[in-house]
Parts: sequence; structure tokens; C-alpha cells
Amino acid sequence: MSEHTVKAFSEKLEALSAAIAQMGGLAEAQFANAVDAIARRDTMLAENAVGGDKRIDEMQLDIEDRALKLLALRQPMAVDLRETLAAIKIASELERIGDLAKNIAKRAIVLNREPPIRLTASLARMGKQALAQLKQVLDAYSDRNAEAAEAVWKQDPEIDEIYNSLFRELLTYMMEDPRTIGLCTHLLFIAKNIERSGDHATNIAEVVYHMVRADHLSNERPKADTTSETSVPFERKA
Repeated sequence: MSEHTVKAFSEKLEALSAAIAQMGGLAEAQFANAVDAIARRDTMLAENAVGGDKRIDEMQLDIEDRALKLLALRQPMAVDLRETLAAIKIASELERIGDLAKNIAKRAIVLNREPPIRLTASLARMGKQALAQLKQVLDAYSDRNAEAAEAVWKQDPEIDEIYNSLFRELLTYMMEDPRTIGLCTHLLFIAKNIERSGDHATNIAEVVYHMVRADHLSNERPKADTTSETSVPFERKA
């Protein structure tokens, strides 16, 4: 491979990395808007979060297309191959986070038409934790920092614990006052979507770790969600 070809490949790889960082920033902003829309009861923020999903979907397709062309044309080896494959995987995870943020925002719009409920504070706290996790893993990707990625991977039980507590609170709320069942169902879906976004951030952490170290984190991911028997099903597309 000539020096010119190597340079051209490196530039394309850097552009791919920059595109992932840009997509990550968009997903982070969309998720932040969705969570803030609940905390502030702000319907305009929620609508912005819903509208932001289209751009994230477009970026995912573009990144995947560019990465596949790099694989086909350049046949990269070792670390360059891991970087290219990581871009495809991370873009997919970010696209899923965008879907979850859109679903959260759509339910926030519905919640904002109803009287306030105190449990939205717990939802906001859970959302902030998930958002912090997403930011940290995107930083780990940008810095090529395997230790930082592993730290995010280990944080997953924290979101699960908040989810477990909120799940129990919502069930109690519904049993005490059946009139709140409709409202609490929306809150349960939002909580599950936030919890799932944490899982996707953890998936990104695994990809970053493998990209940097050429090794895998333990198969036994730390998991503390105890609601699996009765949990609300995961909702992807609305």
C-alpha cells in the first residue's frame, strides 16, 4: 500500500470517527431534551426531541455506508479493522438511543397534558444518570480510553437500581388509586426506555474496549434489573 493510499485511508478513518462523534452529540442532545421535557413539563422540548430522530437515522445510514466502503476497498487490518467495525456498531447503538429518546419525548407530550405527578422527579434523576453514562462513553470513544469505557460498563447497575425502585413505586401508586393506571403506564414505558438507553451505552462501552484493547470485557455484564418477570415490554418504534 503506497504512502498516498495509507494517508487517504487514515483521513477517511478520521472522518468516520468525527461522524460518530457528531452523531453521538446529536443523540446526547435528543436524549437530554426528552428527559428535560419530562422534568420541566416542556412540550416544545419534547417535540424537538421527536424531530431530531430523523437526522440521527440518516447519519447512521451514512456512517454504515462509508464504513462498509472502507472495508471493501481498503481491507484494513488489526486496529484499523476494529476502528471501522466499531463505527458501524456504535452508530447502530446510537440510532437505538435516538429511537428511545423519541419514544420518551412522545410520552412526555402526553404526560404534559395531565396533572403533575411527583414520580416524574425520580424519572428525571434516572434520565440524568443515563445521560451522564452516554456522555462518558462517547468521551471514552473520542479518547480511545479502554479504562473509561470499562468504568461506564460497570455503572449499569446504578440505572437498574433506580428503575427497580421506580417500578415498585409506580405499581404501588396504581394499586392505591386505579385512576392513575393510564398515567403510570406512560411513566413505566418512559422508565423502561431510559433503562434500555443505559444498556445501549453499556454496549458502546464494550465496543470501545474491544476497539482499543482487542479484547472483550467479561460476558457477565453487571445487571441489577429485577423486574424482568413483570416488566413493561421494550418499545422501539412509535
